[in-house]
Parts: sequence; structure tokens; C-alpha cells
Amino acid sequence: MNSRERVMAAIGHEEVDRLPIDFGAMRSTGIMAIAYNKLKKHLGFGHLPKTKVYDVMQQLAEPDLEVVDCLGGDVVQVHRLAPAFGAKVTEWREDILPDGSECLVPESFRPGTLENGDRVILDGGREIARMPAGGLYYEFSYFPLADARTPSDIKKRGWPLISQKEVLFLRQQAERWRRETDKAILGAFGGNILESGQFDFGWGEFMVRLYTDRKLIEYYLDRLAEWHLQNLELYLGAVGDEIDIIQMGDDLGTQQGLQLSPEMYRQLIKPRHRKVYEYVHEHSDVKVFLHSCGSIVEIIPDLIEIGVDILNPVQTTARGMEPETLKRNFGKEITFWGGGCDTQHVLPFGTVKDVKRDVEERLRIFAEGSGYVFTQIHNIQADIAPEKVVAIYETAKGFRI
Repeated sequence: MNSRERVMAAIGHEEVDRLPIDFGAMRSTGIMAIAYNKLKKHLGFGHLPKTKVYDVMQQLAEPDLEVVDCLGGDVVQVHRLAPAFGAKVTEWREDILPDGSECLVPESFRPGTLENGDRVILDGGREIARMPAGGLYYEFSYFPLADARTPSDIKKRGWPLISQKEVLFLRQQAERWRRETDKAILGAFGGNILESGQFDFGWGEFMVRLYTDRKLIEYYLDRLAEWHLQNLELYLGAVGDEIDIIQMGDDLGTQQGLQLSPEMYRQLIKPRHRKVYEYVHEHSDVKVFLHSCGSIVEIIPDLIEIGVDILNPVQTTARGMEPETLKRNFGKEITFWGGGCDTQHVLPFGTVKDVKRDVEERLRIFAEGSGYVFTQIHNIQADIAPEKVVAIYETAKGFRI
């Protein structure tokens, strides 16, 4: 099988020749640029161009195809034009990462530094995000709907549609991957419902408003879903015939359970999810990939019902998300994409031997009967040694289904 055939067969719960692997093909299966620079050097790829930081919020590296191939990767990503904070990934400039290593960042990404060492991102003179001194991520610091009280306030948010410039950008990427590789192509879309409310209102404010301002929140959620559908039409028109998988996102869980009750999910979020995911299935042959962190075991049947084909990051360290439970109860109905290495405990604190053992134990459960694409649980963090990264992927490459 080639890479695309392998991934699509796994999603279809069909027999595969070897374990399909994702290294860095979306914003929650990636690697921070600091760790990636060390990995490139360790693997002997120091001659490659400087690392591009395409997701400036999470400081994620754009993996070079040579590294993806070396680690057995079967998937590549079609980026949005501006994945984070409006920073367009079409033109680049040199910059320095917090550890002093070199990188490239989007030309338009020009944060300022305050006297206390904090770095801030400004939009029209307003601070919208901040990286605390000594930190490694940018965090949202502006929430445009925090004070919204009426439908008119919601309308003022601004609901921009995908531009023709982005349509062309998307198309060029997808055509290039299809022309130059045999890999499965994952298109990043988004489609967040719960998370968008948290980004727009502020996390705490939105969670309170779900209870105290239900009528306005339902108006907001309806407008949000309508906006996603308008953009989906443009997005699928651009690349629906080229990509294999479309990535949606919505963190619905915490370490101990759902962020909101199952009943509230079914009343407020699920109907809007359904509209978005069913639109994809009705207008393309593309598979729906949902990234949702935390313990979401209570609503996995709901997600399957509304058209989710693939679930990521498979946070097995959260309550009720043990590999055996997930595979036994849902393994025939959905594809698990992730869960391949414990990035909360084993990867940061274990030895290389511990990492290999953890990967092997998980693969013996998840890979049986296919319906599985390998990657670790969420992104590889900045302080992870390259030897551990190699241990993850060499173990996966050597696994026999």
C-alpha cells in the first residue's frame, strides 16, 4: 500500500500492510519548534532549511517532508492561510526561539516585548494575546464578546468568509501534495462550536452564560453554525476533491469528565455539530476528523451518530478513556487517531525504555482490527529529548499488525 491507501483503509476498518502513522500533520499531532530543531539535528537533518513556525500560538514546527518520511509519516496537512492570530503562512522572516535556536515565523507576525519580558500580540493597537516572560505559548487576552448583551452585539463580532486568496492558497497546497506525494491529505478547517464561544466570550464568561443567558447564547450558536456552513461551502469548493480528511476541533472534555453535562451538550452543542459534520458528508467523500481533548467517553456515541469518523487525540489518561474501554466499546464504529504514547506522564518523565514499552502496550490494543492511525496524545512539547521522539516513532514503525 502507499500512504494514502494505508490511512484510508485503516479509517475504513480494512486490513492494512502496516501501521499508518501521523507525524505532525495537524495542530494537535505536532511538535514544538524547540524540540523539532533538536530532533532535526539528532537525525542528521541539520542541512535542511530553518524551521518554520506555522502555528505561532502553540509554537509548532512545520515538519520537513524528509523528517516525516524518516519517521514513517503517512499524512500531510493543508494549512489555513492564517492558522493563528492572523499570521499568514505565505511569507516568512527569521526569528529566534526562546531557547536561542533559529527559526522562521510569518512575516506579519511581529509581537512586542514589555518591560517585564512578556511578549504581546497587537491588533490595531489592542493586545489580543500574551506570552508571559519565560513562557512558551501565547494565551488569549482579548475576548470580543465578553460584554455582549444583545443580538446586535453578536452581529458586530464580524463573520469573515474565506477569501479568494485563501481559496487559491488552499488549492495550491492540496494539488501540490497530491502531485508530489502519495500521502493522505488532511485539510485543517476548524468548525469549533463550544471552543469558539470560549474564545469569543472568555472561558469563564461563556460557561456561565450557557446557564444565565441561554436565549442570547442560542442566537450566537446559530449564527456561528451558519458561518461555519458558509465557509465549509467555500472550503470544500476549493479542496473537497483533493483532501481525504477534514479536521474539526472542539475541546469538550477535562481530565475528569465533560466540560458541560451530557444533557447540555445534546441541547446546545450537538445540533450545531450535526449541521457542520453532516454538511461535509452530504457534499463530499471526505472523512470527518474531530479533535477533542479530555474525557469525552459519555458522548462518543453521540459523535458517531452525527457523523464523526475519526477521533483525536484519544486522551487515554483522562477518566474513562482507557484504551481497552475505548477499543472494546467503540472500535468498530470509529477510528482512533492518537492515544499512542502518554504525553502527560511517560514521555516527559519516563526513560526511553519506558516510552518504547508504553507505545508497544497501547498498540497491542488500538491496532487490533485496524480502525487506528498512530500518533502520540497531542503535541510533543519543547522539553522532550529527541531520543524519546525517535523512540516513539521507531517503535511504531517496527510494530507488526
